[in-house]
Amino acid sequence: MKIYVASSWRNTIQPSVVDELLKAGFEVYDFRNPAPGETGFHWHEIDEDWRNWTADQFASALDHPIAVAGFRSDFDAMKWADACVLVNPCGRSAHLEAGYFVGAGKLLVILANGGEPELMYSMSDVVATSMEEVVLFLKRNEEGAAA
Repeated sequence: MKIYVASSWRNTIQPSVVDELLKAGFEVYDFRNPAPGETGFHWHEIDEDWRNWTADQFASALDHPIAVAGFRSDFDAMKWADACVLVNPCGRSAHLEAGYFVGAGKLLVILANGGEPELMYSMSDVVATSMEEVVLFLKRNEEGAAA
């Protein structure tokens, strides 16, 4: 099964989630290391002052070649994956990614690792409270993803 891990750059457990999924035998897309020698997309590659952008600057930056390439890498991986593991706490992008999986009829597993309760998490296939639960759920559903 191919897994897309959605989370935040600020989430300190994201790398261990990727490692656990790899150890369990899954193929995993890691936005921090999308391909050998690549370290993922960062706004500061476009402009060191990105945190102070106006709304117009932000909207314009979405068309910057670096942003376009970063989006394409992540979105292609989302289309490739059979399932998404949303690792909390995370932000807006990860939640948009999770919504894509629901809309595409793909599996969505949420690893509840703190954060505020979210009613719309009921759209997910499971809200897990441990990595063991995440792996067990994915293993049980692996056969259906291969079909």
